[in-house]
Amino acid sequence: MINLAIKDIQHSFSKFIITAISVGILLGIVIIMIGVYRGMIFDAKELVKDLNVNIWVVQQNTLGPFAETSKIHEDLKDQITYQEGIEAAEAITFQNFQLQNKYGAFKVMLVGYDPFGKISAINPNKLVAGRTLQKDHYEIVVDEKTHYKLGEKIKLGRDIYTVVGITRNTVSNGGDYLIFTSLKDAQVLQFTYSNERIRSDEARGIQGGNPHLVNAIIAKVKPGYNIQDVAKRIEDNTHKSVYTTPQELTLLLQRVIKKSSKQIGLFTTILIIVSIVIIALIIYTMTLEKMKELSIMKLIGIPNSTIAKMIMQETIILGVLAFIAGNVFAHLISGKFPKRIVLLTQDALSLGAIILIFSIFASLFGIYKVMKTDPTEAIGG
Repeated sequence: MINLAIKDIQHSFSKFIITAISVGILLGIVIIMIGVYRGMIFDAKELVKDLNVNIWVVQQNTLGPFAETSKIHEDLKDQITYQEGIEAAEAITFQNFQLQNKYGAFKVMLVGYDPFGKISAINPNKLVAGRTLQKDHYEIVVDEKTHYKLGEKIKLGRDIYTVVGITRNTVSNGGDYLIFTSLKDAQVLQFTYSNERIRSDEARGIQGGNPHLVNAIIAKVKPGYNIQDVAKRIEDNTHKSVYTTPQELTLLLQRVIKKSSKQIGLFTTILIIVSIVIIALIIYTMTLEKMKELSIMKLIGIPNSTIAKMIMQETIILGVLAFIAGNVFAHLISGKFPKRIVLLTQDALSLGAIILIFSIFASLFGIYKVMKTDPTEAIGG
């Protein structure tokens, strides 16, 4: 038996393909928006996961270091190091910077850590060129998307830093590129005032200098110890706010990026609904455009079930082609975005299933219209 759906598609092949591609581009935009949402969640967790620690100690009564400003003394790490159950503890700083090179201006987060400490802020698996920090001063490691090269000089504050290493996919919770300096250099950049400010303070009787502050102390717990118990003991002994890594991730998701992710998620939901409506209208319109041909088919004795099957098959073919085109489009342009786009197979398949279900549902309206239409009236009889 001749497949009427294939014959009908061949009859208006160009129009059918253009329609499928157009719908596919719309689906591709939806897939990209889902990827933006996923990327935001992924970036929020990335830095915390790269540090690979168990405990975060921050200023008392704060949600720092990402949700709130946190300042504590660097030597607190010595007290924490000797707490029962602690394998290693190190001080760390975080500071936002605006940099500019020949590729344009961009925002980065500077992470300061002790290059001779037991906890490195740089994930060795993400180092793609050069090396990590090996000196206390004037060395810097940057993300490859900053476009700096090994050996290149970067001016931060009053000092010049040499690029000694390049990482890939190292980002802050906001998706900004990470750069790394020694803790001593980071403290100067964040906590030491300019010469003018120091002179002004001295004129007022205020003595300046490096206060040896940091934003947080991070620690690893020895195997066999309960992380929650160790965290509680540190909090009681130091009178600081102490969070485990799961708690820190929860703070990031619920306090730092909650509104942004919620807004992106809501916009994506609206875009999915709009896409479903547009696809439904396209399918219904395509059916109405063939009303005369369908009426002739009814007059020559082709059963309603065969006509309904043809419309349903065309709908499914259109949905599948649009889904393929949308995925190709999304993967082609995802790398062009300045921040991470995470395209998951399960998201694409879920979207495809939703679109296919609603497309079939929309085709039922067209089928109902065809079934109820008098063929003699449709062809002007």
